[in-house]
Amino acid sequence: MKVCVFSTQKYDEQAFKQWSDPAIDWVFLSQKLDLVSAHGATGADAVCVFVNDQLDAPVLQRLKELGVRFIALRCAGFNNVDIPTATQLGLSVVRVPAYSPQAVAEHSVGLMLCLDRKFHKAYNRTRDNNFDLNGLLGFNLHGKTVGIIGTGRIGVAAVKILLGFGCRVLCVDPIKNPQMINMGASYVSLDELYPQADIISLYCPLTPDSRHLINAQSLEKMKDGVMLINTSRGALVDTKAVIKALKSAKIGYLGLDVYEQEADLFFKDLSDQIIADEVFQRLLTFPNVLITGHQAFFTAEAMAQISRITSDNLLQLQRGEPCPNVVG
Repeated sequence: MKVCVFSTQKYDEQAFKQWSDPAIDWVFLSQKLDLVSAHGATGADAVCVFVNDQLDAPVLQRLKELGVRFIALRCAGFNNVDIPTATQLGLSVVRVPAYSPQAVAEHSVGLMLCLDRKFHKAYNRTRDNNFDLNGLLGFNLHGKTVGIIGTGRIGVAAVKILLGFGCRVLCVDPIKNPQMINMGASYVSLDELYPQADIISLYCPLTPDSRHLINAQSLEKMKDGVMLINTSRGALVDTKAVIKALKSAKIGYLGLDVYEQEADLFFKDLSDQIIADEVFQRLLTFPNVLITGHQAFFTAEAMAQISRITSDNLLQLQRGEPCPNVVG
């Protein structure tokens, strides 16, 4: 089986070579998948794609014309795939629903701690022999109320950590997870969560209903000085509304591992370029904003799982066996 891997980074190639099934012939391309780059899949049985690859109707049609039969997402989310068109064209779509929930959960809590205790600022100060504590005052996580939106595997992993800190945890999800209740978390509505939570962290998928879940109206319901953390999908947050909330101090701390318009920024070294995205540049001007470049998933354990599950998915499809990770 020949599989064309788009948006390849060095670590992707290393991981697939180390941990995937050797029966698969991987072809690694650095280009993001779009209508122009799709020709790279010529002769491939499948394409392997990531979060910012484009799989709308025209691209899917082109892949079908090239003889591609399978689309393997090496991630959990599939909001960038036109699933109805893929189904109509007979293209099977598979994903990696859970590679390392702990990786993302730990990163999100790391963002909370870093923003709260200002580790990044303290590090820079001590590097300059500045040991002044003024401006580094934080707060105890113990006793704070944390709102968790989305209680899938990642949400559960985050709640376990936060309960260990002694936090009170409120959850929102259409499906109540008994495990969360047994651990001591409580399910509430969004309207109940917003005014109570000192910290709000997002662990939900991006769907038409959840797009801009965090917007001007929802922000208005939150506590003044709330901490907002997003390690899920950038478009869950209306970035312009968040900037206004930062300016008014409604948001006291903002931690992002994802960004609404990240496709042209993340996973690239742009250190010698001028970034034209004025909204992103505005975010970077706030001293209480911490942004990482979609790295929450990035652990050795997660990369191994992604490689193994992706190759297993593809081989199951090739053999005509039922695959539990089919989308649609």
